[in-house]
Amino acid sequence: MCKAKAIKNLKPRRSVLYMPGSNARALEKGRSLPCDALILDLEDAVAPEQKQTARQLVCQAVQEGGYGYREVVIRINGFDTEWGLDDLEAATKAKPHAILMPKVSSANDLWKVAELMEKQGVSGEIDLWIMMETPKAILAAKEIAETIPHLPCNVGAIVIGTNDLAKETGAKLVEGRQAFLPWLMSCVATARVAKIDVIDGVYNDFSNSEGFLKETEQGALLGMNGKTLIHPKQIAVSNDVFSPNQEEVEWAKKVIAAFNAEENKGKGALQVEGKMVERLHAEQGEKVVAMAECLLERG
Repeated sequence: MCKAKAIKNLKPRRSVLYMPGSNARALEKGRSLPCDALILDLEDAVAPEQKQTARQLVCQAVQEGGYGYREVVIRINGFDTEWGLDDLEAATKAKPHAILMPKVSSANDLWKVAELMEKQGVSGEIDLWIMMETPKAILAAKEIAETIPHLPCNVGAIVIGTNDLAKETGAKLVEGRQAFLPWLMSCVATARVAKIDVIDGVYNDFSNSEGFLKETEQGALLGMNGKTLIHPKQIAVSNDVFSPNQEEVEWAKKVIAAFNAEENKGKGALQVEGKMVERLHAEQGEKVVAMAECLLERG
């Protein structure tokens, strides 16, 4: 966690890279990649016959550590599979930063995993991340958002599963993601109501750098905190798009300074360099400055 005091529990999640749990070399490589977070995957990236081996490799890698500032997240299999409960038990013993629950479709799903984490005594140590990747999840967005603050564990982020949404709905994942925009914004709204982060879905054609840049910029425009990635070559672009630039940081500092000035203490709106700004812009600016300071600390 960064030292910036303005924003509580600030954790950059600009680039969140999936790593197949069955690939020991990939798990090792993750220790040196410049991404903000790693999802060590026991679910979609692992064939059924490799599930148990992947669980052992991932838990061993987490226990060995060496991932530095990177958040380490284990994505377990769903509880409707033969591996889900064993995955959760093993993951809680390994002590990653978070456990990612796939296929969350209702508040009941959240309560089940949160209560199991509480029984295992890790609800105060390990965050829960949740995937919204089913039509049921989209329809239950309000219920999910209102439930998150009441769970016995901390929920760190929503991860959007666009590939599964495409599979379940038949909608086409094409450039611009027109069919997905209502669902993407539903996930953003869910995260904002719950006061947690929201991470955009993956871009499958990792050889198409122009397409990836456009979709990453779209995610930032929609209000995402970062993007899930499937290849290390996507990290630099994602980090750049979701980082505040120097111009944004300088403007944020000017707005904050203006509202902190003694003569403006009680004002809700004022002019800064000919532009009308409100106190909410100062609050947004504090987040921008805190993120910039956090990234600067990493060097």
